[in-house]
This record gives sequence, structure tokens and C-alpha cells, in this order.
Amino acid sequence: MNLSLRNKHALVCGSTQGIGLAVAKELASFGATCILLARNEQKLQAAVDELPVPDQQSHTYEVADFSDPEAVRLAVARVVERFSVTILINNTGGPAAGPITDASKDDLENAFKQHVICNQLLVNAVLPAMKGAVHGRIVNIISTSVKTPLPNLGVSNTIRAAVASWAKTLANEIGQFGITVNNVLPGSTYTSRLGALMEQNAQASGQSVEEVEKRMKNAIPLKRIGQPEEIANVVAFLASPAASYVNGVSIPVDGGKTPSM
Repeated sequence: MNLSLRNKHALVCGSTQGIGLAVAKELASFGATCILLARNEQKLQAAVDELPVPDQQSHTYEVADFSDPEAVRLAVARVVERFSVTILINNTGGPAAGPITDASKDDLENAFKQHVICNQLLVNAVLPAMKGAVHGRIVNIISTSVKTPLPNLGVSNTIRAAVASWAKTLANEIGQFGITVNNVLPGSTYTSRLGALMEQNAQASGQSVEEVEKRMKNAIPLKRIGQPEEIANVVAFLASPAASYVNGVSIPVDGGKTPSM
């Protein structure tokens, strides 16, 4: 199975911690040169230093905050001036927790900008190089809420579904150019966001964080919470030559928790 990413350039968003950083490390380990995109320059510098260089790659980064689509547009413009990006990993932190009935107009508009508008700007920028190469991989890291809405994540459920619909539409339109578009749907995974959600859940339920974590594990057929590297493994496969006939799908990586088939 050909998993080599040698001589490929990958733009990895939200890549200073958690799943995004794990993805960048995995892509780099298969030979990709990674360009990291996130808002904290100090963390970006540290993340670049952590990336493997099996083929003496020169990894780099650009700074942009996804709450500012214009900053993202300018950052990716700088990237494509320097590199022919044929792998794009869309990954953005999730909206704040809460029921959809409590969501404000600004909550929904801001989430739409961060997740849909910014994704569109990134694709618009990298698409010419992908078409020119007759090869491209776009992987969106979303959530299992695409399959089944999750309690108390009203805005996230709404926006993640919009991203999945956008991605399927995109896959249908650009597959003819040798470009695949797929979604990876992480379930419960040890990240800072999960930690924050468990703390909120504990406060709301009067349980300890440990009790909340145990309850989460018991709801998963594998009886454990995932690691960022386990999500990254699937992303790296979808970015590789081995996944050349996988297109337009949403793949849960959740230990079997999602009830749909």
C-alpha cells in the first residue's frame, strides 16, 4: 500500500495542538512538507520544531485567526505563492457548548465564518495547483455530530452539518480533476476541548470530572476515549495515494459509538 507523501506540500489548519498537530506529525512522517496555519505564532514555532523530517523537509507556518476570514485569505495567498499545495487539512476549533435555543445571531454567524467561509477561502486558494497537478486531497476534520447531533452542542451540530454538505458538494464538483474530498469525524478524543467539555458537564451534573469521563467511556463500545494519533492515522490514509478511490465520504473515528451505520 502506497502511503508515501514525499514531495507533497500539506497545509494543515489548527495544527498547534491536539488532533491538528497529530495530523501534521503523521503527514510529515510519511514525507510531506507541512505548512501549519493557526493563530498563535509562538505555538506554531514550537509545533514546527516537533515535526518529523525523514526526507529533510523544511516545515514552516503562517499565522491567521479563523475568526477573521480576511486574515485567513491573506495567509493562504502567501502560502500558495511559495508552495504547490496538494493536501489541505481543514481543522478549526469547535463553537462554544450550549443548546441551540440559547444561540445568538452572532454565535451562528461567527461559526459559519470560521468553519464554512474560511474553508471555502482555503479551497479557492489551493484549487489551481491541485487542478494543475491533476491530484489533490482535501480532508475536513469535523465531528460525529454530522451523523447524530450531540447534546448541548447546538451551534456545533448545525455548522458541522453545513461543512459536511459543503464537502459533499465540493467532492462531486472537483472529483473530475483527480481531487478527493473527505471528512473525518472524531468521536471523544483526548484534547483540550474534550477536557473543557467534561468540566462543563461535571459542573452541570454535580458529578466529578472522573465520573463524567467514566460515563463517556462506558457509552463507547471500545470502552475508552481515543487519542489524537488515532484520528491522524485515518487522515493520513485519506491524504495518501492509497485512498485514490475514496471520495465524498464521512468516516467516524469514534470507537463505534455513533449509532448509525
